[in-house]
Amino acid sequence: MQVGTDDRSLRRFLHGLPGVDQVGLERRSAVLATRSIKAESKRRAIDLAISMIDLTTLEGADTRGKVAALCAQARRPDPEYPDAPSVAAVCVYPDLAGFAAERLAGSGVGVAAVATAFPSGRSSLDVKIADTRLAVEAGATEIDMVIDRGAFLSGRYAQVYEEIVAIKEVCGDAHLKVILETGELAGYDDVRRASWLALLAGADVIKTSTGKISPAATLPVVQVMLQAVRDWHRLTGEHRGVKAAGGIRSAKDAIRHLVAVNEVAGPDWLTPDLFRFGASALLGDLLRQRRTQLTGHYTSADHIGRA
Repeated sequence: MQVGTDDRSLRRFLHGLPGVDQVGLERRSAVLATRSIKAESKRRAIDLAISMIDLTTLEGADTRGKVAALCAQARRPDPEYPDAPSVAAVCVYPDLAGFAAERLAGSGVGVAAVATAFPSGRSSLDVKIADTRLAVEAGATEIDMVIDRGAFLSGRYAQVYEEIVAIKEVCGDAHLKVILETGELAGYDDVRRASWLALLAGADVIKTSTGKISPAATLPVVQVMLQAVRDWHRLTGEHRGVKAAGGIRSAKDAIRHLVAVNEVAGPDWLTPDLFRFGASALLGDLLRQRRTQLTGHYTSADHIGRA
């Protein structure tokens, strides 16, 4: 797909995208939120959601001990029920990526590291490249970068595009997840434009938010992003993914998002390679609901292990 990469060409393309029908989008979200699935499918949906989680710790007080506990939980989310699937990845700051990689070696769980001046995205490109290189050389298999929202909202699309391209090159074999921080964008049309800009620049996955801004992963916003990767696939034949991060805390919410993935993008996207949850708090409720499905009795939070 050929699009010019200067501001004028990108503006012409991005502002030429069809506008989002806000009323229709929100009405469809309301309908999807009421969709139920059969009891026999719920267990499979819960396991799928667990396998899509990026367990995350992104606090200034993070320690190796906390990351070690998180990695242990990622490998074996429910020690009493070892058939529970592992999560998709553990997400940490770049300076802890190497330690996480050691703890997760041979597990199949990815190591994701936030980079590019997370969460603001406000720094020089040289600093962002160095931040990314540090994480990749330490063993990160995935990079979660943030776009400069100030540049995007000012219409400096070429700057955002060039930064994504540069970070993608530094990533090498590591997958690049591009955080749009949708809570800071002006509306659904901007979410669509930011999604397409990231896809044009080479994002493997487009991600709603850092988890530091509210609102984050709302169902309408995730729908817009799913539409973007679906339409990208139709045009190019390439599969790109979506990560819904921030605000998804219950199994019910997760299943609503899985229904949206299936109905908006399609069943091909019902895999951890193409859809993720950035919602560590979600894991506890998924495990409680999973035990309920297995035993027929509700399990309280006190009986589910925590990292």
